[in-house]
Formats: sequence, structure tokens, C-alpha cells
Amino acid sequence: MKTVRDFNFKNKKVLLRADFNEPLKDGELTSDFRIKAVLPTIKYLVKEGAKVILLTHLGRPKGNMVKQLRVDPVGKRISRLLNKPVKKLNDCIGEKVEKEIKEMAAGDLILLENVQFHDGEIENSPDFVGSLANLADIFVMDAFGQSHRDYASISGLSKKMPSCAGLLLEKEVKVLSDVLNNADHPLVVIIGGVKISTKIKVIEKFLEKADDILLGGALANTVISAKGFAIGRSISEESMVKEVKKLQLTNTKLHIPVDVVVSTDPLGGADKRIAPVGNIGENEMILDIGIDTSYIFNKIISQAKTIIWNGPMGLFEVNKFAAGSQETARAIIRSKGFALAGGGDTITLLEQLGLMSKMDHISTGGGAMLEFLTGAKLPGIEALK
Repeated sequence: MKTVRDFNFKNKKVLLRADFNEPLKDGELTSDFRIKAVLPTIKYLVKEGAKVILLTHLGRPKGNMVKQLRVDPVGKRISRLLNKPVKKLNDCIGEKVEKEIKEMAAGDLILLENVQFHDGEIENSPDFVGSLANLADIFVMDAFGQSHRDYASISGLSKKMPSCAGLLLEKEVKVLSDVLNNADHPLVVIIGGVKISTKIKVIEKFLEKADDILLGGALANTVISAKGFAIGRSISEESMVKEVKKLQLTNTKLHIPVDVVVSTDPLGGADKRIAPVGNIGENEMILDIGIDTSYIFNKIISQAKTIIWNGPMGLFEVNKFAAGSQETARAIIRSKGFALAGGGDTITLLEQLGLMSKMDHISTGGGAMLEFLTGAKLPGIEALK
């Protein structure tokens, strides 16, 4: 894979695909972790005299122009962090965009509008790839968090124009390759979050590689349901129960909660109680892992030499249901193993607890990190080879 150090960027128009998909609240960014991760690449390109054209997506607009998902807050934050103007355009392709780019001087920064406002991005349409490729001389891929997607600006552009990896992508590949190929055992994988449908293949793969897999969050509810236990009104993917039953549910490596925190109100307005799995009322919801589960999980984590963590253990955004996720985070920090975390909610939780600097590596990708660590080929990376 070529990197930015293999190119001369002087006076070249460089299209930099980054993953600035930061969380938003009331039109303001609530984190800038991913933006900061790409700054070294932007600074490098500016220093080398490139005309830097930034491209990202934000949220899931599904090919529509969604006002709340315009990337203006991203441009403002980049400008503030670099103390340098960033010109934000109202589209990512077309004559007006090409005209603005033509007028750029070396070291200038332009931010294009949300690439997913166009259907052609997710469809990876050759026409859309061509329109993006027209904008620049060189393509720099630095969106590791999107590298598992076969999209126009992720895998399409690398096949169309001179391309290389940015400094962030290069670092992610280096760190994760080391974990993939040389992880010390016991290797413990902690997977939480909502959907098991997006993570079931990863769980299957890790059953071969890992020593222990700890499941929490709403995705564990689907596994509990597949084992035949009642889960009340808990969030689960009933359509996945059949698939989950094909997992080696009796495999001793696979650990699911033995007790859970339940309540009738996920917003925290009703009482909560700790219930053994299998003793959940039909009106109750599983919203966190229980004390016994935390104890078992923490014991396994404490003996690990390598820990991979993606996804919270419960509805940590509500204080009443945050203890399991917080305790898991602290157990990982206390352990002597190499700790690797990734995924938007995981990062939010670590930021809340002030534990970001205590992890050995925080990946800018959640799904991309997990897929990479199972040995899968990621389209955005393969296209650069």
C-alpha cells in the first residue's frame, strides 16, 4: 500500500476521504475524536503544498439532502483546531464545485458537502466515482472507519486515480495487523451494542481465534432469547434468533449475562431491579448487565493479555443503567493486557469517564476494526493495494 510519503503533493489537488462522522446534538458536535485523528494527514498535505479537498459523510441520509446532516459543524471545528480557514461548499460534485477548486491556492482547504446526499456513493456508481475523480489529481484514503464499505469514495476512487493511504489509515492498519497476527493470549473479545445481525459473523470468527467472548448490550438479549429464556419487552432482533441458534451456544468460550438489570422504563423513570436471566417479567426490559455478570466478566478481563472491546454492556446513556458498561471499562483499564477499543458508543463512554488516554489504542472504526481483526478483506484497504 502506498502512503502519503510516496507522493509529491506540491500544487496538486488532493481529495482526502476522511471519516468525520461525529455525533451531533442540536446541530453541534458532541465529540471531535475522529476529526483530531485525521489532523496529522491534513497538516502533512498542507505543509507539502497541496490543495486539500476534504470529503466525508455524516449520519445516514440515504441519498437525500438532510439539512441536519450538512457537514458545516465539521468544517467549523476543523477550522478552529487548525486555526486556518476551511471553505465549505454546498455540494460534493458539479460545475460550481469544480470552479471553486480551480481557484484554490497551495495550502488551501475546502470541505465538500456530505457525500451520502448522493445515491451514487452507496451504490458505488461508476458515474459518481468519475464525477468525484474529476475534482483532483490524487486521492488520499484516510477513512478507516468506513473502510469495510464498498462505496464510491471508499473503494471506487482508488481504482480510478493515483491513490495512497493517509497517516491515520496507515497507523490503524499497522496496530490492528499486529493484534491480528501476534496477539498475546488469553485473548478476550467484548462485544456489546444493539444489533447482533451486524456482528454475528464476527462472533463466529472470534470463536475460532479468541479464548473468551463476552456479550452484553441488546445484542445479548437476542442470544438469551435464542437459548429459550423470556426477555419481556427487551430490545432484540427476533428475526435473528434462528441464525443465533446456529452459533455454538454451548461453547465454553461464549459468555452471556447470568443476571441483568431490568426496569419497565428505559428512561429511568421507574424502579429497577437485578434479575437472574430467566426471571424477567413480560413488561420488563433488560437494560444492563447485573452484578454477578460484572464480577464474572471482570475476572476474565483481569487475566487477559489482549482485550478487544466494541460496544457498551447496556443503556449507559441513562445513569441508572450505566454501571455495567462503566465497570467493564474500568476493568479493562485495570488489566495488564493490551487494550484495544473501537466504535462510536464505546468512544463516547470512554470520553465520559475520562479514560481515553488509558487505552493502548482507540480505533476510529467500530465495525471496520472488528472485521479487520477477524482477517476479513476490507474493500477500502484492498483497493489501495
